[in-house]
Amino acid sequence: MADSVITPEIIERYKNVAGATVYSAVRAMGYEPCFMRDVHAFTPGGMLVGRAKTLRFVPPRKDIIAETHRGADSPEYQAMGSCEPGDVLVIDGMGKKYAAIGGDVKLLQLKIQGAAGLVTDASIRDLAIVADYGLKVFAGGRTPMGGADEIDPFEANVTIGCGGVAVRPGDLIVADDDGVVVVPECIVEQVIDWVEEHEWAEEHIKGLIEAEGVAPGKYYPPQEDVLKLYPGRGS
Repeated sequence: MADSVITPEIIERYKNVAGATVYSAVRAMGYEPCFMRDVHAFTPGGMLVGRAKTLRFVPPRKDIIAETHRGADSPEYQAMGSCEPGDVLVIDGMGKKYAAIGGDVKLLQLKIQGAAGLVTDASIRDLAIVADYGLKVFAGGRTPMGGADEIDPFEANVTIGCGGVAVRPGDLIVADDDGVVVVPECIVEQVIDWVEEHEWAEEHIKGLIEAEGVAPGKYYPPQEDVLKLYPGRGS
């Protein structure tokens, strides 16, 4: 497998921009939907940026459970064990708002692996302890329940859906208090170039608006004559 294009330098660039602008860039490149619905920050403040590893849950079924519950080799531990430092585990919990994908004991493995955080469209339990692990958590809700009555871990590191968005292992997760955006691995460099250019332009535009005391519509959204001033575009 080829090395990921998501280098530490790329990740640092993403940490210095707004998730909202990242959303605009991915959408402009035709990758919509890319914003997860009903997935919210439960450890607010700062950003979560990292490569995705994935885990898919399915409704519980006796014969499937007999195949997948393999102790330390079960799908959830395969997924968490595959995380490298800084990775984000993204979990398809089928949008079950009252079912937990895990709690403090299971998710301790993410801390051990050095993962940056987890994202799920289901719920999280034992949040206070999980947050103390240093993990950024984005979820559909909080719950005291386990997941066994509604969802069960099935498959690690496959393409999943989470919050209405397709996620492949290796995609970049960019999340802040506004929500979670998925950047397909194949466009991570183009997106960050677009974002940095447009954020520079917007700062320039805000300066013009304030200096002239005019309505934002005079300069916003940024047109080509403003964007061409960005150093990366040349004259």
